[in-house]
Amino acid sequence: MRQQACIFRTLPVLLFLALPFQVYAADAAKAGMNKERLARIPVRMKAFVDQGVVAGAVTLVQRHGVLASLDAVGYEELETKKPMRTDSIFQIMSMTKPVTAVGIMMLVDEGKIAVSDPVEKYLPEFRGLWMVDSRGETTLSLKRPSRPITIRDLMTHTSGMAPRPPEGLSELYAKMDRTLAEAVAICAQQPLQFEPGTKWLYSNTGIATLGRIIEVTSGQAFEKFLEARIFKPLGMKDSFFFPPAEKIDRIAMVYKLEDGKLVPSRSGLLGGDPWRYRKDAKYPAPEGGMYSTATDLAAFYQMVLNGGTYNGARLLSRAAVELMTTLHTGDLEAGHSPGMGYGLAWTVVRNPLGTLSMTSIGTYGHGGAFGTLGWVDPKKDLVGVLLIQRSSGGGSDEQNAIRQLAAAAIEE
Repeated sequence: MRQQACIFRTLPVLLFLALPFQVYAADAAKAGMNKERLARIPVRMKAFVDQGVVAGAVTLVQRHGVLASLDAVGYEELETKKPMRTDSIFQIMSMTKPVTAVGIMMLVDEGKIAVSDPVEKYLPEFRGLWMVDSRGETTLSLKRPSRPITIRDLMTHTSGMAPRPPEGLSELYAKMDRTLAEAVAICAQQPLQFEPGTKWLYSNTGIATLGRIIEVTSGQAFEKFLEARIFKPLGMKDSFFFPPAEKIDRIAMVYKLEDGKLVPSRSGLLGGDPWRYRKDAKYPAPEGGMYSTATDLAAFYQMVLNGGTYNGARLLSRAAVELMTTLHTGDLEAGHSPGMGYGLAWTVVRNPLGTLSMTSIGTYGHGGAFGTLGWVDPKKDLVGVLLIQRSSGGGSDEQNAIRQLAAAAIEE
């Protein structure tokens, strides 16, 4: 499969340019935005490409539910100079988390679970958890937490569950060779890092646990539930966890900066070498396993901005959306940058420090490990998406640039 995929991807560039793909008509004026100012976004992203810090990028801005701009610059693949396309497919990593959380809230809307429920109500392996009491140089003291962890704790990253899978699952992300049930059962045997609800610690294992709760309460595999309940109703035709063969030619490759130069990221990533396209993978990674496109993600974000509806169909109740996007972490030091807090699996701008990239207080969204970003600014009635594939961290320059340029283009 790898050999066939590599051959297919290295066909002449002109062949790919001739392939048909959907054209999306942008209307900046109808969106209440300045077309010339929006044109600064691809120019700025092209500058990052020319500087050699990203291979390529896709950007999208939508306002009042109207597509204002959609642009692609640079390359899907540096080695063959294969151009980036507006429908190129990206590994969105932790941008998956709010999608998983929407799945949870759908089950809340159906009365099958409650956000306040203890996790052990659905996953018996979480009964009788231990918590770290103290650590010495060669000793570890444990005690029982004062209460069980809840679904809300998982969604706000305040459960005390570890950031990553334990040593026994150290190769889970690279190999993806365990089922979600197997991985979560092992994570459940690890002690909590602190009393539930008292601190914030970004926890991939906690979000994975949410995915397993979806499986148990819905009776469907996690990825099948999202496909049936979110992707298909929203028309997210290019969103998935395990790449189908017919989509492989549009998947952007992942690069890293090494000695100031972009080189392919091979091992150690989610699913291992990106060229393998997660061949033989079992683990869907509710915490970061989605592939998607800018337009697919815009449909998802617009649904949330609309209060749970999209194109006349209701996926979530307005009450569920309000609960998800409300700040839940209060004064806890939460999030990865100043001025941010957490809702239910969304980062939320909570004070003026979080508005320095020209987003409003109450803006919610999420980034991903490869520099991707999606955000919803309800005050501006705006949705934005940035997709790049750089595994060496960062992304703040590109993220700040698109948020600032999008805000600056608003005319009404």
